[in-house]
Amino acid sequence: MTDRTERDRTAPSTTGRVLRPRAWPSPVRAMTRILNADGSPPVPAPAGTGTGRSAVVDCALYVDGKRQPGDWTYAEALAAARREEHGFVWIGLHQPELAEMTAIAETYGLHELAVEDAVKAEQRPKLERFGDVVFLVLRTARYCEHTELTENSEVVETGQVMLFIGPNFVISVRHGDACRLAPIRADLETKQELLLHGPWAVAYGVTDRVVDLYLEVADQIEDDLDMLEAEVFDRHGHGRIQRIYQMKRELVEFKRAVVPLQRPLMTLTSQVNRDVPKEIRKYFRDVQDHLSRTVEQVNSYDDLLNSILQARLAQVTVDQNNDMRKIAAWAGIAAVWTAIAGIYGMNFENMPELKMTYGYPVVLALMLGVSLALYRWFRRNGWL
Repeated sequence: MTDRTERDRTAPSTTGRVLRPRAWPSPVRAMTRILNADGSPPVPAPAGTGTGRSAVVDCALYVDGKRQPGDWTYAEALAAARREEHGFVWIGLHQPELAEMTAIAETYGLHELAVEDAVKAEQRPKLERFGDVVFLVLRTARYCEHTELTENSEVVETGQVMLFIGPNFVISVRHGDACRLAPIRADLETKQELLLHGPWAVAYGVTDRVVDLYLEVADQIEDDLDMLEAEVFDRHGHGRIQRIYQMKRELVEFKRAVVPLQRPLMTLTSQVNRDVPKEIRKYFRDVQDHLSRTVEQVNSYDDLLNSILQARLAQVTVDQNNDMRKIAAWAGIAAVWTAIAGIYGMNFENMPELKMTYGYPVVLALMLGVSLALYRWFRRNGWL
């Protein structure tokens, strides 16, 4: 886990608990000026996007592991959480735009680099620290059901979930529909003892669900690979190479989501990591075990697909050789007729059998007999 704010550490706000960056990159700084033309702090508003749609799916306050009743704005919830000894806020965002994300970042003291990553959603799995806030990026995956695997079938749909984990808040930013967070929230709210550990319990719940989806996708991809393998080695099947290549592309996309997550999880489960409570680290170790299993599966699938592709290419080469042998065999049979007919087509007066009464049928019978003999010989040797 890296810390990119050592050179940008800022003074605490009036609450004494939020670290705010002193400078925003140009697009964020410009939006901040628009929202604060008079230099005053931005006013939290549910509709912070240019489309009028709020990206806030849910904003909840949890005290002693229980969700508190009422509707909260993210500013009110944060203030209430700071007044409680065991309180934290969980804000769920879905594909936020820069304006709304900037307002939330000002309130919660999020770093501008992490905000930019959260809006663009083009990140690989990683774990970074910005002051008191830990930024965790996960790539989600979901298996796309299909009746038949074709050259254009979408097998794996990917998205992203990003978590800002602070002392008394966790902000989840979801892009895509590969992993919905509402069921995770509902499940965690039934586990008060787990939520007593604060924001890191939410981080565990989200990470656990993401990795569980990896396992489901890996198991279903195995069925597709079995089908491809059966088609390739089926005597009457075609096993088109385009399907194998499409499956390999989908597997590469899935691999990009799974494999890079190993390092962040190793950091979270490390004994020297003081950010994650000791009780939660053992839960993350269980997630790491599941991820290791998935990585092994993905790597084995990659090797299997390479073997299937090589086998299919070898079959194509063998089929081409068989076709050439058949063509050569038929050409050899035809050459008998051509040779004999060519000899008797020469305009010479003194040629044997020219005056024979049955010369013509005898020659035809000879041509047919030699052709049948060659046909049987080619069949016996597997050329026809």
